[in-house]
Amino acid sequence: MKTKLMTNMYNFECRLFRSVNRHFDQKMLNFYFRNITHLGGAISTIAVCLFLVFFTKDLLQIIGITCAISLLFSHLPVALVKKLYPRKRPYLALLETKVPANPLEDHSFPSGHTTAIFSVIIPFILFMPQLTIILLPIAISVGLSRMYLGLHYPSDVLVGCLFGSSVGFLCYTIITRFFILPL
Repeated sequence: MKTKLMTNMYNFECRLFRSVNRHFDQKMLNFYFRNITHLGGAISTIAVCLFLVFFTKDLLQIIGITCAISLLFSHLPVALVKKLYPRKRPYLALLETKVPANPLEDHSFPSGHTTAIFSVIIPFILFMPQLTIILLPIAISVGLSRMYLGLHYPSDVLVGCLFGSSVGFLCYTIITRFFILPL
């Protein structure tokens, strides 16, 4: 019973993955997803946090500090989980997966790019809700790009989204409750 359920879930996930990855050869989508995916990478997320911490003041600096703490505390567990639960990337496990040249070779679960982007945007959204309309579609696009590029399963992206969001919310709550004086 348990094996059949797991098999059915995996088959569903593979179908969902393929429904995104099958569009790989479309020129405009290729351009979009190959570029947007980098916003969830280490260089972009760390650079945004450091810029805000060192080159802004007041609320933006507080947001930068919160985002940096969230990014740090979301990525330590991601690195650990990737080692404890080694899952092959879809392009290594599924036939006919479309993938760019020189794909990542570490483990798939969870998506580090998705975790990073959500851990950074959630404090922004909580401090400045008016940015939701811009930041949430960007973060969702980063998550979709990971499947589009053949690098992650939907569950990798979903767990990255949930974990990054949770850590972002927790860091926002701690910073606002204990370190920002009420007005």
